[in-house]
Amino acid sequence: MNIRSISPRVELYLQVGDSLNVEPEIINSDQWQAWFQGWSELLMPESGEYELTLRLTDDSEIQALNSQYRQIDRPTDVLAFAALEADFPELNDPTEPIYLGDIVISLATATLQAQAQGHELLTELAWLAVHGFLHLLGWDHPDADSLTAMISEQKKCLEGIGLGLGPGSEF
Repeated sequence: MNIRSISPRVELYLQVGDSLNVEPEIINSDQWQAWFQGWSELLMPESGEYELTLRLTDDSEIQALNSQYRQIDRPTDVLAFAALEADFPELNDPTEPIYLGDIVISLATATLQAQAQGHELLTELAWLAVHGFLHLLGWDHPDADSLTAMISEQKKCLEGIGLGLGPGSEF
């Protein structure tokens, strides 16, 4: 068992698009902070201080971002914009937090996917958030094997915060 004397610390900045009407449980910043902290302890090999932004938005905003940055002119569920292009960010100045990047999730698309998969919206949002977090940490899925490995890590992360798939649901 790998035990660290000092765990990484992640500071989350949660943003909600102006046009969204969101249930309070969806935007509970303390809950999201705790989840990202837990995920960082599972996924990050080094201690240190890190920051990232999670933005919940609508299909039109995520479509504009998808078009601008990926040249795909349609909404998507999640986008991740890594601040650093590396396998894993290194601590150069341990007194300053490292900004990992931004995760943007379409609430409308996540709602549809949760319904189609048969689980709660919050579970879908956590699934998408950890997917984006893995991208910020250098993970990618250019082929079936790497996608399978990434999905396995996502499942571990959801289990680590006490979220699982409901009966009949899958990712």
